[in-house]
Amino acid sequence: MTNFARATNATPMPAISSKGRLMPPSPIRKLVPYAEAAKKRGVQVIHLNIGQPDIATPDVALDAMRKLDRKVIEYSHSAGFESYRKGLAAYYAEHGIAITHEQIIVTNGGSEALLFGMMSCFEPGDEVIIPEPYYANYNSFAVSAGVKVVPVRCTIADGFALPPIQAFEALITPRTKGILICNPGNPTGYLYSRAELETLRSIVLKHDLFLFADEVYREFCYDGAVHVSALALDGLDQHAVLIDSVSKRYSMCGARVGAFITRNTELLQTAMKFAQARLSPPTFGQLASEAALRTPKQYFDDVVAEYVQRRDILVDGLNTIPGVICAKPKGAFYCVAELPIDDSDAFCQWLLESFSHEGHTVMMAPATGFYAEPATGRTQVRLAYVLEQPQLKLAVECLREALAVYPGRLAPANAAVVESR
Repeated sequence: MTNFARATNATPMPAISSKGRLMPPSPIRKLVPYAEAAKKRGVQVIHLNIGQPDIATPDVALDAMRKLDRKVIEYSHSAGFESYRKGLAAYYAEHGIAITHEQIIVTNGGSEALLFGMMSCFEPGDEVIIPEPYYANYNSFAVSAGVKVVPVRCTIADGFALPPIQAFEALITPRTKGILICNPGNPTGYLYSRAELETLRSIVLKHDLFLFADEVYREFCYDGAVHVSALALDGLDQHAVLIDSVSKRYSMCGARVGAFITRNTELLQTAMKFAQARLSPPTFGQLASEAALRTPKQYFDDVVAEYVQRRDILVDGLNTIPGVICAKPKGAFYCVAELPIDDSDAFCQWLLESFSHEGHTVMMAPATGFYAEPATGRTQVRLAYVLEQPQLKLAVECLREALAVYPGRLAPANAAVVESR
């Protein structure tokens, strides 16, 4: 049969959308098949690739689910149950954020909140500036909304601190409509100071931009550092959008409950139309989240103390490995490490396919997916210190042994250990 005959007899195939082709795969989950294969070979995989805490969900939330007595699992209001939104407003007041329950839309996780914000604030082709490295799914949300991500580079040498104001000014064009930050940050764990946030405030007001603040790790601040919310800054009532979630705060990732919060009435009404289109946030998740608001302070004190110990084990351990540089984060439960390797995607896959130390290996997220230009992160990885301390110690030893024999190892760079400011 000729090539022409094969072509004309082929079954027609509808084209996938350009937006679908542009949607990037998750750098956090794309190595899952290799991890599954390693486990089938009998290798125990230490999962530092994903921010799924092993911390127990608060008893008050679990008890609310166990004792649930409802005959119908109904829709909630599109903005979420009023009782939950009032509880959230009280929670934010305790953290110095003055808002009312009418300024909150409960969402299907923080992801939907950010999507609502992008679709409400930006036209297709508009630009949003994001300090990088940044949460990988920001790329996916931007593709979904037709928005162009413009990165402003943060470096491991500075502990991933906010770049100077001139770096932002150089990137602003007529299409620039917003700035997006994660505070404390995923993937770096960097916590912005009030001075850095005031710098962002001045840029936003000068250029009339939106400021999206992803603050889902608010509770997790270390070494005496204090979190400052974007909604606590003066003069940003029409500009600031707070993105929040219960996923990490209460170790309730599967609840899929977040929040979109703003004092901008027109923006809130616009986002509400998207909320109505998806009907309502999850009923079970809201009931658990409302109960979780009663979590005692001791729970967070204990969790923060545990994360500090885990951070120190992992980060200090990594910095004892020749050629490895890891900034010490002051928030969240992630860190980014610079490794003496040729390619982080290849290294992370090699760890799962070809390496084990005493029956163990480590799964990490290549940092290529946390930059707008993947090559920028080719020698970096993100690690999540969400496992018990013995597992983290074992992970450090695995990486030490792996780097000693990895075929793509590079000569160690002459760089000092850095800490976030």
